[in-house]
Amino acid sequence: MTPARLPDEVRVELERVVRRWQQLPLDHALRAAGPVRALAQALADEVADAEARPRVTLPELGPATLLHQLQVCVYDASRYAAARLHPEERQAGGIRDLAERLAQVRRQIS
Repeated sequence: MTPARLPDEVRVELERVVRRWQQLPLDHALRAAGPVRALAQALADEVADAEARPRVTLPELGPATLLHQLQVCVYDASRYAAARLHPEERQAGGIRDLAERLAQVRRQIS
């Protein structure tokens, strides 16, 4: 089974966040974890709400794992947007919004 493909604008922003995060010294990553955790949790909550599932708090597993959690949540949110929305709505709202939210987190952790 091959992993789902992210839309290009989301993939690019996610790669930028990952690259930036990998460059952070540990003390800076610990201080910058808040916005990353908040976005991952928000995406997890949005998908849970949309699928009428109970919300689950993401476990705090440290800065090394936090980026993996964000990546999974981004894939889930992207997959959900692609499955539920018409193509024009994906570009106008969900996918573009997701890319912008990732860009905002990248700016916050810089």
